[in-house]
Amino acid sequence: MSPIVALTLFVIAVFLGVELITKVPPTLHTPLMSGSNAISGITLVGALVSAGTEYSTLTTVLAVVAVALATTNVVGGFLVTNRMLEMFRAKPRPKSGDDT
Repeated sequence: MSPIVALTLFVIAVFLGVELITKVPPTLHTPLMSGSNAISGITLVGALVSAGTEYSTLTTVLAVVAVALATTNVVGGFLVTNRMLEMFRAKPRPKSGDDT
């Protein structure tokens, strides 16, 4: 693939990604975040497999970096999703008989 084609695909992907993300209503954010966590989990498995191949030192270093970034993405995604779900939970109401 020529560098011009790769750059064109990258620019189109960035444009479509920005357009898609800005058009998502807030009610769909949590389900989409869960889906992206699943994709990041698949990325993490692929990075772990790459890290274990020991093809070359560069491959191993890049795979370790990919494992670290994918792990950060998965953990951060779960934390954000959990925080968003906490916002929708019902707050416990104080009992009316506890006024003593």
